[in-house]
Amino acid sequence: MFRTVQKILPGLMVCLVIAMSTSFLSENYGGPQLLYALLIGLSLHFLYLNETVKPGIDFSAKTVLRLGVAFLGIRITFADIGAIGLSTGLMVMLAVASTVALGFILAKFLKLSPDFGLIAGGSVGICGASAALAVASVLPKTKENEQFTLLVVVGVTVLSTIAMVTYPFLLQMMDIGALSAGIFLGATIHDVAQVVAAGMLFGPEAGDVATVVKLFRVALLLPVVLFISIFFGAQKSTAKLGWGSLRLIPTFLLGFVALSIVASMQILPGVVTQQIGGLSRWMLVIAIGAAGLKTNFQELAKLGWQPVLMLIVETVFIATIGFVFIYNA
Repeated sequence: MFRTVQKILPGLMVCLVIAMSTSFLSENYGGPQLLYALLIGLSLHFLYLNETVKPGIDFSAKTVLRLGVAFLGIRITFADIGAIGLSTGLMVMLAVASTVALGFILAKFLKLSPDFGLIAGGSVGICGASAALAVASVLPKTKENEQFTLLVVVGVTVLSTIAMVTYPFLLQMMDIGALSAGIFLGATIHDVAQVVAAGMLFGPEAGDVATVVKLFRVALLLPVVLFISIFFGAQKSTAKLGWGSLRLIPTFLLGFVALSIVASMQILPGVVTQQIGGLSRWMLVIAIGAAGLKTNFQELAKLGWQPVLMLIVETVFIATIGFVFIYNA
């Protein structure tokens, strides 16, 4: 055990320093922390070539990532899910499912790997960078998948930032009410923090509604990743596809469910729940920093324009679903 810790500690510390740096940048200069982590990681790729830090970076990119996704469950309660209403809930489920399906279809149309479509669709449909990392973690571990995941993280963060600024302004121009605006913002913006920020730009009521709707989208991370794991995941080469492979459900998804149940039962003090949620965010920042360290930026650029087009089309698609819903509500 001690030797294992000793082996991974140098690389883990490198990733932790990157996470701390991004926290400072985000708090003092603004901007998305996950994007900072990725860019700093990419700029320090040469460190990954050092055998001393490589094991810890690999550990951060895989194990720390899965722990971070599992701890996301503490932010989801059954009360939050029930508070959004049946019609809104059905719209959100339709938007998420159809966006993931659209990603899969676009990948085939653009002659890309179906895995790429699932990662992009899950990222846009559910919760941005966190969903991209979660979906990628159950797909085959290939160099191309790792590179594409990082490109998705960059693209979806940029698009989410643009949406955070422009959506509230457009909604106000169209004289949309706070309730409808909150539903739209929560159902269409990719990153949780940016949903909250956009909602607050529109007003406190819109901010609360947007947050609840967004948390419901985050809750859909479980069934979506579970479905992808069973029918498209890394185990498909060693197990028969279908519901019989439920025994191969990734452990971190079970942790996600368990913590969601704990949050719903309210058996933990609020401060503990907040700390677990904060720990989840830190783990995801550490993981994306590690993923950046593992990636050569020149190789990332070789992926071409198709993934960017895919993300833009999916973003417009889910925004259209959200607008049609609030317009006809």
